[in-house]
Amino acid sequence: MATTDATKVAARPPRPSGQRRRSRLAMRNTLLGWSFILPNFLGFALLTLVPIVVLFYMSMTNWNVFGTANWVGFDNFERLVGDGSFRIALLNTLYYSALHIPLTFVVALGLALLLNNKLRGVAFFRTAAFFPYITSIVAIAIVWNLLFSPDYGPINEILRFFGMENPPGWLTSSDWAMPAVVIVSTWRDMGYYMILFLAGLQTVPRELHEAARVDGASTIQRFFNVTLPSLRPTTFFVTVMLTINSFKIFDLILVMTEGGPGQSTLVLSQFIYTKGFEESQFGYASAASVALFFMCIIVTVAQFLLNKKRSV
Repeated sequence: MATTDATKVAARPPRPSGQRRRSRLAMRNTLLGWSFILPNFLGFALLTLVPIVVLFYMSMTNWNVFGTANWVGFDNFERLVGDGSFRIALLNTLYYSALHIPLTFVVALGLALLLNNKLRGVAFFRTAAFFPYITSIVAIAIVWNLLFSPDYGPINEILRFFGMENPPGWLTSSDWAMPAVVIVSTWRDMGYYMILFLAGLQTVPRELHEAARVDGASTIQRFFNVTLPSLRPTTFFVTVMLTINSFKIFDLILVMTEGGPGQSTLVLSQFIYTKGFEESQFGYASAASVALFFMCIIVTVAQFLLNKKRSV
């Protein structure tokens, strides 16, 4: 009997070891993670990745919506180099970005610092600052076009009241049209980036400010030595998003100036739209899109490397 029991025990399959249980748990967690990631990845592949691959192919062709795509290689890019309108659009995009990025950054950070304090009605002012970001772009353009009217607009009336005899023509002037667009764009975007800075300010440890205050640091010293270093991750994210969105500016300029007067506010996104959807030069427009894509990639990578260097 004892021999039979021992034989049964020896014949039983060994129990799964701890390593096998851990591998099964890891496999289950992996499958669970993929079940959450897969729908988003499929959407990204179908709506973003595939169109990007098609875009690169189309940039090497001479194609319109009615004919076949003829392979032309890098001819479209060579044409871009010699295109005066493309150079103007590129310079206008850089000009807009050089004004819009620092101005929006400073205004958004200033609002965040102001509205991070315990003030009466602070929730109302936060909502009021964010409201332009969700307002219809067409409504914004109509209102600001009236405000910037050179003859009857309230902005020029205020400037005349303070003694300026010849106020700017704003949207009717090739010199002032882009600054006017930058003003409206900053007013529209500042609320969104203010929210990001507010979230970053909530993570700054109060102990650091209290220690700096005990050491006799002034408000400005605490801002530059405590607040700004603590906001480095938020600052990096805001700078990257501001740069990419500035390079892609399209809707506001389209409804406010349509690229005018002349080509003074023509930007790359509008150049691409005009060549692709108005002139049906889809291959050429795709080449300009690829150029804009690489511009965003280069600037973003440069910002990543600069941020990494500062963090070391």
